[in-house]
Formats: sequence, structure tokens, C-alpha cells
Amino acid sequence: MQLPAEAVTATVLIEVVRISALPTRRDVPYPGTAVAHWAGSDAAAALALIESLPGSEQHRCGFSPGWSVRAYDDSLDLALFEAAFCFTCHEVRMHGTAVPPALATQFFDPGAPLARTLLSLFRKEAP
Repeated sequence: MQLPAEAVTATVLIEVVRISALPTRRDVPYPGTAVAHWAGSDAAAALALIESLPGSEQHRCGFSPGWSVRAYDDSLDLALFEAAFCFTCHEVRMHGTAVPPALATQFFDPGAPLARTLLSLFRKEAP
């Protein structure tokens, strides 16, 4: 999976969100509860894991993401990007100030060991 390179370099904090609904527009944050904050080596490891997710083809489910990550720079103001993961349809939708249109929708293999590891990290934060 491809993340915006400049945003990855600038990220100092990742917020993990347990999504509770779909947003009213594509350019607003996904509603939900922030269940964790990862900084330093934890944030870097999470971003490396996400970038290592193998690709997949689209599967139709209607896009019902359960988790998202929001990446922040040291200002902790607006998210550089948010990536919402649907482990059913294999889709990741990203938006934010650092996301070019070509990266807005991507597909990953949720059955791959790296994807299962990411899902287990999410679940560990909000069982």
C-alpha cells in the first residue's frame, strides 16, 4: 500500500480510531472513538506495516470500515491523512491535506499475515 511519502516523514503521532459510522462527506474525519495514540517508534512501525500491506482486488461489500488511523505532524493540528480500513471489501480510503487523488482509494489483502497483524494491533487497543 502506498502512503503519502512526505506525510509519513512528518508524522509524529498516529491516532487509532474505532469507526462508528460513515462520514457525511468524503473529506471529513470518520466518526468514532480514538482508542489509542502511537508515537515515536510505535508510530513508525505502524506506518511501515501499513506500507507493507500487499495489494488486492476490490471486493464489494458497500465499504464498512471498522478502523482508521490519523497521522499528525508535530503541530498536532489537522491530520495529514486519515486511512480507513474495510477488512471485508479489501478497501482503504484515504483523505487529508497530504493525500493526492491517486492514493485516495487502494486495495489490500486482509487475509495476508501483515494485514492480520495490523487488525490484531487495532483489536488490542479496543477489544
